[in-house]
Amino acid sequence: MAAALSFDLVVATVDRTKELAALLEALAAQTHPQLRLVLVDQNDDDRVERLLDAHPTLTSLHLRAPRGLSRARNAALPHLAADLVAFPDDDCLYPPDLLSRVALRFAGDDRLDGLSGRPVAADGRSVGRWPTGPERITLDTVWHRANSHTIFLRSELVENIGTFDEALGLGSGTPWASGEEIDYLARALRFGARVEYDPSIEITHPVKAVTREELVALGRRDGASVGYVLARNRYPIRTVARMLVRPAVGSLVSLVLLHRTRARFHAATLVGRISGLRAGSRA
Repeated sequence: MAAALSFDLVVATVDRTKELAALLEALAAQTHPQLRLVLVDQNDDDRVERLLDAHPTLTSLHLRAPRGLSRARNAALPHLAADLVAFPDDDCLYPPDLLSRVALRFAGDDRLDGLSGRPVAADGRSVGRWPTGPERITLDTVWHRANSHTIFLRSELVENIGTFDEALGLGSGTPWASGEEIDYLARALRFGARVEYDPSIEITHPVKAVTREELVALGRRDGASVGYVLARNRYPIRTVARMLVRPAVGSLVSLVLLHRTRARFHAATLVGRISGLRAGSRA
């Protein structure tokens, strides 16, 4: 039964107070009773203790870890005990019935290993490029079917995948400081896991404005992460080639259209992907 399925929600947090307080409010309001917050604290102060004290009915485990998103999640993995595991960001929000709906999906399909939802802005708009219909996630489509805060996995799958790659993710200290969840799911898919994408599972996540220089830096960082994940997961040459051609063409088209910032973004993405491929091949 869905009500019997339990959740461990692994949240890594650093430097946020208002956003984390809002997430705790959302978790305390969940209609599904079987949940535990595994909060991995990377702050140098006691803000997390104060926020947890404001929610005495919310079952939680407070851990500490060095800074780095993948390091934080790895610190939580040995403590997991629930049926299902999720990795909400400390600035996302769950609607009250979200975990109840996710539990129903897993309870109704014993062969389902993982589920990914769709990130939306506060006004309900999709955040980024997301399909409008449900589908099974493959190694070719995983790039645009999952974000960290949209993923729900059976605990058995998490045990089989193992730890997050600490060279990936925010705070890793490497040029490929994102994409840790894509690498994690790619490894699961290589094991034969069945992971579904369901756009009706919506998780609210803020949309942050970026400057032109920040956009170019994001292209370089995320491009490097994509290249690293491609190499580490031994993607075929045709996929690698496609991932290199896209930003190259995007840069040329943007130049023709005199969209200089977009051209710089695509060029930075291409350079990043090449550097990530080289690093991932050596790792």
